[in-house]
This record gives sequence, C-alpha cells and structure tokens, in this order.
Amino acid sequence: MDRTNDSAPAVGPLEQLAINTIRFLSVDAIQMANSGHPGLPLGAAPMAYTLWTRFLRHNPADPSWFNRDRFVLSAGHGSMLLYSLLHLTGYDLPLEQFHHFRQWGSRMPGHPERGLTPGVEVTTGPLGQGFGNGVGLAMAEAHLAARYNRPGFDLINHLTYGLVSDGDLMEGVAAESASLAGHLKLGKLIYLYDDNRVTLAASTQLTFTENLALRFESYGWHVETVADGNDVEAIARAIAAAQGETTRPSLIQVRTHLGYGSPHKQDTFTAHGSPLGVEEVALTKQNLGWPLEPSFHVPADVERHFREAVERGRMDEAEWKATFARYEAQYPELGRELRQLIQSERPHGWDSGLPSFPADAKGMATRVASGAALQVLAAALPGLIGGSADLNPSTETELKGMGNFQSPIREVGDLQGSAGGGWNQAGRNLAFGVREHAMGAVLNGLAAHGGLLPFGATFLTFSDYLRPAIRLAALMELQVIYVFTHDSIGMGEDGPTHQPVEHLASLRAIPGLIVIRPGDANETAVAWRVAVESNHRPVALVLTRQNVPTLDRHRFASAEGLRRGAYVLADPPKDAPRLILLASGSEIGLIVAAAEELQAKQIPVRLVSMPSWELFEAQPQAYRDAVLPPSIQARLAVEAGVSQGWHRYIGSRGDVIAVDHFGASAPGPTLLREYGFSPEHVCQRALALLDEKGT
Repeated sequence: MDRTNDSAPAVGPLEQLAINTIRFLSVDAIQMANSGHPGLPLGAAPMAYTLWTRFLRHNPADPSWFNRDRFVLSAGHGSMLLYSLLHLTGYDLPLEQFHHFRQWGSRMPGHPERGLTPGVEVTTGPLGQGFGNGVGLAMAEAHLAARYNRPGFDLINHLTYGLVSDGDLMEGVAAESASLAGHLKLGKLIYLYDDNRVTLAASTQLTFTENLALRFESYGWHVETVADGNDVEAIARAIAAAQGETTRPSLIQVRTHLGYGSPHKQDTFTAHGSPLGVEEVALTKQNLGWPLEPSFHVPADVERHFREAVERGRMDEAEWKATFARYEAQYPELGRELRQLIQSERPHGWDSGLPSFPADAKGMATRVASGAALQVLAAALPGLIGGSADLNPSTETELKGMGNFQSPIREVGDLQGSAGGGWNQAGRNLAFGVREHAMGAVLNGLAAHGGLLPFGATFLTFSDYLRPAIRLAALMELQVIYVFTHDSIGMGEDGPTHQPVEHLASLRAIPGLIVIRPGDANETAVAWRVAVESNHRPVALVLTRQNVPTLDRHRFASAEGLRRGAYVLADPPKDAPRLILLASGSEIGLIVAAAEELQAKQIPVRLVSMPSWELFEAQPQAYRDAVLPPSIQARLAVEAGVSQGWHRYIGSRGDVIAVDHFGASAPGPTLLREYGFSPEHVCQRALALLDEKGT
C-alpha cells in the first residue's frame, strides 16, 4: 500500500528536535573521526526515530532480555545511526564514546559489532548478511514460540525489525533469504527499506532499476510504500500495518534522501562514505535549524523523551519475568527446559548416549557416523536445530521424527522424504533449499537469537558460498556448527567441480573457526562432543562420503585425543620412532596401512592423528612438542587437499602428500590411487625422506 501524504509531513516540534539530534550526533562523530558514512543517518533518522520510540520493545538496562524485539541494522555502514539511538534511549554507551568513533579501543567501531557495543544484535557491514540474520532471528522466535508458548503464556512473542539499503537488496544473499522468508511466512519480520536511490559510486539508475515492490510481493512479502521519508505519521501507519500482517514478512519501502539537509551533497554519492567536511556540516546544521556549537548537542527535553524507553523496558521485562514464573509453576518441565535454553545450559548427561563404534576394517563413512551421533544429540539437546541446502540424504543430517519447520498456514500434499511429524514451526528440521548463502546468514541469526544450537550442512566444496557468514560467525563468537561432507577427491565421479581441494586450507585460515576432520567413526563422535561444548566458537565438521576403517582402539590411542587437536595414535612397539606419519580424516587409515609396511621393513614409525589444527595450536607447547618432537625431523604429512599450511608441522625437512591441483572425474578409489594416496606410495615417499635425512 502506498502511504503517500500530499500535505507537509506532520512532525511535532519535539519529534523534529529528536530526529535532528540523531542526525547531528551522527554527523559530529563522523566529522570528528574524519571517517564514516553520514548519508544514511541524515536520511533515515525519521524512520529510525519512529520505530524506536513508538514500536520497539526493548530494555536499555538489560540488552539481553530474552523477549525483546530484535533490531538489525543490515546497512551497517550507517552505524552512527544505531549508536545514536542506543545512547539516546539509555544503553551503556556514554556520550564520551562518540569522541572516539572508529578509533582504537572504542566501543563504537566503524560497523556494528555484536558483543562490543551494548544493544547490537549482530555484526553487520558486509551487505546483505544482516538481511539474512534477521530471517534467522525471526525463525528462532517462531520456533521457540511454537514449542513453548501455551494458552495464556505468550512467553516468546517479539518482532524482528531491520533497516536495509539499496546495497543490501542487490546482494544475492538477500534474494535467497527473502525467498526463504516469504516461503516460511514469517509474519513477525519487518524491514524498513532506506530507498534513497544512491549507492557508494553512483545513482541506482546505473545498476538497480527493478520494481522492488513487485519483486518482494512475488516472494510472498507484504509491501508498504511511504512516499516521504520525513513523514513520521505515514511511517508509523506503515509499521502498524506491517504488525497487523501476521502471515507474511513485510518490507516498508521508504523514499528517503541520502545526506538529507546537506545543501551540496544531498542525493549524491559523495554523501555516502565520506564526512561532509567542516564547511558542509555547518551549512547542513544551518539548513536544518541546528546550533553550530556545541558538538554532540543533546537538548534536555530530547534526552528525557528518549529515556522514557528505560522505564518502559523495565516494566515490560518485569511483567515478562512474572509471567515466566507463573509458567514455570504451571508447566515445570517445559519451564526448566526453556530456562536451560535461554541460559545456554546443557542437560545433565547430554552426551551419555553417543555411540561407540566397534573396530571394523571396512568401516563407515564419517558422514554416516556423524548422522548416528546427530540422532542421539537431537534427542538429548532440545535446542539443536538445523538442516541442509537440499542435501539431507547426502549429508546424513535429517533429524528423524523431529518434524519440519514450516508455516502451518498452507496446503500441503504428500511429504515425501520428510522427517515426519508434519509441517509446523515447532519442527526442528530446517529446509533451506538450494540456498547456501542464505543458510549461512540465517544460521548466524538463529545463534544470535539465543536458545538454539543451529547447524547447517552442505558439501565441502560449497562451503565457499557460506564463507562470508562463517567469517562473521567467528567474528561474533557464535556457536554455529557446519557439517561439510564429500570432503575430498575421494567422492569420485562428480569430478573437479564437486571435489574440494583448497577448502580445508581456506577454512583453516578463518580466525576463530574450529575445523575438525575426524579420521574414523569414533573420532567423529568426539568431534560432535567438541562442537556442542564450544560455546563461543563456530565449528566445521569435515566428513567423508566414502567408507574409512574404524580403528581398533585397543591397538590405537583413544579417540578422545581429538579434543587436543592432534595426538599420538600409535608408537613403534620397541624402538624409538625414526619417522612421523601424520594425517587427518580419511588419510588416517592410509597411514596406518603404510606404517604396517614400514614396520615390516624394520622402520619404527610414530602415527599422529591431526584432525584439528586449531585445537592443537591451543595446547601448551610442551604437549605439542611431545606429539611432534623437534628431534624427529623426518615427518610425512598426508591429506587429500592442498599442502598449504602443513609445512608448519613437518618443518623444512619434511614432506607432504597432497593434492595441489584440481581433481578429475573417475571412481574415488581410482583417483586416490592415481594421485598417490596408496600405502605403497606413502612408503615410497617415507623411505625417500629417510634416505635424504641419512637416518
């Protein structure tokens, strides 16, 4: 609906003063830093003011209140808009911090960062990611409400709002996320679109002229249009209409002006990413009737007006806590479970049922072992929720009997291949469709919401699609679990497009991400334990399609050694080792077989399983030296991926059997043999290494 207002916008004097306070707190901080993006705060201040003072339910004194509305500034370059709102409404962000915007040690970084600034829900800036995060936040609310709310007890009942930009809506991740949100009928998701028609480099006439309203309607969204971004009443009516639309997510397209009020820079790309300049700041203040001095001016009546949020929030949270207490009295088991989820506590004995796999020379694919572990964990951990990019049968990630997270407001036919339990928002299987970009961003939103432990699955080669979201999960210290299967050339006939070679190195390069490539079924079960226990770090589980031997743990060290990243799998029975063979994943069985041949040649070998570099690097130096003694320089690493990174562990005199090129289309065993992943070739390279060392 078009919320056109042909008359001059009706904005009261106090409201106008409050809007301009947001604008010039932002402008002054950007100018002082001589760095930042003034255009968005100047143009979007009226819609942000309207949302935050009339609609947003939050408690500035307790930013973690569980039933608060969530607000995502997807257009993270406009961070000063959010910082101004947080300060004015009473969050712990004192005005003194505004003098240090974008500076070392500041709580006001260039783009919003979760965990650094009170009130920031997710780290945004890479465009489109916040859009997907908001979809995840709304999914989390819907899921928890469906599972735990009871008549008279709407414990989980909040909205997710966001502010998105032209750039956000150009990114592919936003398109995937919007499609998914429309399909899921996320009626509590409301986005304000800052339609200023200017990007960093030019007018949108150069690149972005589609009909956004029709596009989002085709996704299944409710669309409102506000013709004048300064008309707070029209904006308020549009938000109210969006709140009343409970079966579709809403996009409110608000026509704004980038750099509003700047005499020379309004509606030009020069207002996007650079300070206005001292002279232009003065002219803009004069144009909008704002005092030139002092900087960071907050009129007393404006502060009182904004700070009403503190008392409102206190009362809202107190009422919610009282309702929760009554809920726990009436539904003690549900109440206990929900409280554990909110507090990120695991139930006692959650991992006691994890399988222990018997020795088996034929073994099983680690993806299959992962699937077995996942079923046990799903029964023990009520917050575990997830799915795949249309690959459940291949990634072994269907939670059997847990139902599908879907809107119940739809006609459904035969649920062929479903997880059972029907389609409803209480279902714990998430069907992302072929949308890896969206899956990554949505998982971050699910984790950021709280109360859930999300996982997402795809083939390892497609982890590239998730990489921006994985990086942000690590930056935010979110507990997200990635299940990446089909982890090497061993997957075979699908060929080099589907055979990952550089992906392990790429994932290991992300700071804060734990990458685990277990070597057999029992290491896989331990890997899941580690993933669940890693409260503030994302974890990537890298798993095989092909079978690998399940080691006899009476002969070899316990798989619990995986917890330390690398461990001595076996030492020679008598003599001190002359050579170390080390590997991860499917190559563990290979070095075990090679070691038997070398032992038959009277060459004592130490075997080292190295499933996680990150966990190994976290160990004391004494432990690392015990596993990889500096005195043993003959070291051969074996991994079916690029060799990059292995040299830190083999030293300058070691060697690597790796795949520093793309694969080919052929049966997996053939490829592995042709590329040197055979016991014979490992022995040959090991003997050559010993000859070179003269040992």
